Amino acid sequence: MPRALHALLAGLLLTASGLSPSIAAAQSPPRPDLAQVLRRLDDLYRSGASIGRVELTVETPRLSRTLRMRIWTRGLDRSLIVIEAPARERGTSTLRVDRNLWNYMPRISRTIRIPPSMMLSSWMGSDFTNDDLVREASYAEDYNCSVAGRSTRPVGWLIRCEAREGLVGLWKRLEMVVDDSGTLPIEARYYDRRLRHARTMRFDQVREMDGRRIPTRMTLVPVDRQGHRTVMRYLDLDFDASVPESTFSLSRLERNR
Repeated sequence: MPRALHALLAGLLLTASGLSPSIAAAQSPPRPDLAQVLRRLDDLYRSGASIGRVELTVETPRLSRTLRMRIWTRGLDRSLIVIEAPARERGTSTLRVDRNLWNYMPRISRTIRIPPSMMLSSWMGSDFTNDDLVREASYAEDYNCSVAGRSTRPVGWLIRCEAREGLVGLWKRLEMVVDDSGTLPIEARYYDRRLRHARTMRFDQVREMDGRRIPTRMTLVPVDRQGHRTVMRYLDLDFDASVPESTFSLSRLERNR
């Protein structure tokens, strides 16, 4: 095809879609500032202390079950999770202090400390692991990140993060797709130490909660478990709440008030 004719057809296609070549170029989203993107991702759900209600749905080829729970957090290393529904699970609780994790089982009135050998085990039958509950990584501090370019599926900016030498954890590489403004995550892909794609997290249902616009639904899909997924949805979330240190104690874990 002659070059002039090719250019003419390209211009006609853009005009037919309502965009002239100059306007199309002008509407291309600007490349995001990497430091601002990483800071936004690190701080998206963080606060000095928070109280929230969460719905967790675990789906497998054979069954689907939904838990409703209340979560208290303080800083980056304190959390208490208490299941409120269904009735047969009510009162089951998980306490995290630093990298220590305990589960309280009300049916047998027993508190169990999770040993290091069980950190990669499933939490409450979901696709999240015990290790997910205790590991608090920072994109800015724990990974070497770069803006890799545009993503088409899903549409946005691709941020590629390689684990820094000496970082202890499962993931060698993270690939995060953020929206065109660079302020909200859309999808995250996790690669293990052999750089095998292990799981994908999708973020959607963006809403304002306590003054912040955040994705309120996260869907975790493991690559090697066909038909499995875990959906976590925030029902409400209070940032910078008043949560005393005494909340995160073994006695509180067993009282569940």
